[in-house]
Amino acid sequence: MDYQIEVLLENHDDFTTFLYTKLKEYNDEHSPYHKESRQKGSVRPLNLIVTDHQHQWIGGITAEVYWGWVEINKFWFTKEYRGKGIGGQLLAKAEETAKQMGATKALLTTYEFQARTFYEARGYQVVGEIKDYPPGSSYYTMVKHLV
Repeated sequence: MDYQIEVLLENHDDFTTFLYTKLKEYNDEHSPYHKESRQKGSVRPLNLIVTDHQHQWIGGITAEVYWGWVEINKFWFTKEYRGKGIGGQLLAKAEETAKQMGATKALLTTYEFQARTFYEARGYQVVGEIKDYPPGSSYYTMVKHLV
């Protein structure tokens, strides 16, 4: 045998960097979109920050716009501000801003115990589900066409 397999049960930063670099090179070679997204300014951040009267952060959205999509990465509100319509307003503002930045579609993920119905009520559709992740729940990928 001209190779060996080593099992490590701890983090190995150098190996992680090696794999990341090799995957990036492969994707760049086979996808012009991946290669383009590595150019400075191709992936544009979108952050919506909500503060209270004391100028304390109470929630918001972090997202990125690229490939004609907005990918919503984080969306959270402190408990006392939930259910007041702020989340819907914020999501609509994120979508509108993303459209102005060239996005025509939105992508996000959520767990069953989080906000699936919230997103569905605002036009998002489940395009993927991983059942029993975490055990007893599901993990959803959701998409919306921004029109």
